Amino acid sequence: MNVVTLPALIQRFFTDRLCTQLEASRHTIAGYRDTFRLLLRYASARRKKPPVNLTVEDIDADLVADFLVHTETARGNSARSRNTRLAAIRSFFRFVAMTDPTWLLHCQRILAMPNKRYVKRAVTFLDAEEMAALLAAPDRTTWVGRRDHALLLLAVQTGLRASELVGLTRGDVVLGTGAHIRCLGKGRKERVTPLRRETAKLLTTWIGADNDASKPLFPSIRGERLSRDALEHLVRKHCLTAAHACPSIGAKRVTPHTLRHSTAMDLLHHGVDQAVIALWLGHENVETTQIYIHADMRIKEQALARVSAPATPPGRYRPDDQLLAFLEGL
Repeated sequence: MNVVTLPALIQRFFTDRLCTQLEASRHTIAGYRDTFRLLLRYASARRKKPPVNLTVEDIDADLVADFLVHTETARGNSARSRNTRLAAIRSFFRFVAMTDPTWLLHCQRILAMPNKRYVKRAVTFLDAEEMAALLAAPDRTTWVGRRDHALLLLAVQTGLRASELVGLTRGDVVLGTGAHIRCLGKGRKERVTPLRRETAKLLTTWIGADNDASKPLFPSIRGERLSRDALEHLVRKHCLTAAHACPSIGAKRVTPHTLRHSTAMDLLHHGVDQAVIALWLGHENVETTQIYIHADMRIKEQALARVSAPATPPGRYRPDDQLLAFLEGL
C-alpha cells in the first residue's frame, strides 16, 4: 500500500462509509472525528512526522494501546470513554481491511484489542424535592430564565436525551388535545412522548405567536441551537442555585442525563411497568431499564420488609487459634 494512502482512507471512511453507507448521525460523526484528531496528533508526535505523512503501518496495535493509556492518564478519560475511542478506531480498521485485504493481519491485531472493564455504578437521580428546587431555580422574570425553566420542566417530564433536547424545533411540539412532543432519538428512532397539561400550557406560553416550525425550541441568545456544553452549563448553574434551598442537590453531580434518570425513577416510583419506561425513554432493549430497579432503594427496602429474620440464636464469639486467625486474615 502506498505511504500516502492513510489520509485518503480516513477521508473515504468519513465520507463514504459513515456518511453515505451507514448514514451515521452527526453525533456519531463528531465523536469519531474527535477520536481521530487525538489519535493522529498522538501518532504524529510518536512517529515524528506530520499527520498527512502517516501511513497505515505507523498506526499499529502497540501505538493504539499506548494512545488509549494516554487518554486515561494524560487526558483523564474514564474507562467508558476509552472504550468509545477504541470502538471508533476498530470501525476504521475494519473498513481498511475490507478496502485492502493486504492489511488484514495488521487490522486484525487492532480489532482483537479488548474493551477495558469498569465498575458500573448506580445511577444518580433527583428525588421529588430536589427536582422541585431545580425547577424553581431559574429567574423567570428574564427571557433566559423562562427558557431554562421550560427546558428543565420538559427534560424532567419527558426524559429526553441531551442531544434530543437541543435538537428540538418548534415544529416538534404538538399542542392542544393529545399534546405531545416528537423527537428523532438514538438509532434514528422517532419517539412520541405525551405532555402533562401544565407542561403543554407552559410550552404554549413559551412559543407564543411565533409558529415558525424550523426554529429551535430552546434557542441561544443569538437564536441558534444550544450546544450540549451550553446545556450542561445551565444545568450546573441552576443546580448551584437550587442547592441553597435544597442542600442535598449540591452533594450530587447533576448533568442533563441525570434528569433523564430522574424521569425514569419517578415513573418507577409511581408503579409504571418496566416495559413502558423502556418505551418512554426509547431504550432498544428492556434490559437497559433494569439499572433503575437496581438503583431504587425503595423497592429493595420493601422487599426486605417482607422477609423475616432467621430464628437462630446469635451465638457467642470465640477467637480462632492464632495461626488460623493469621491465615484467615491474609
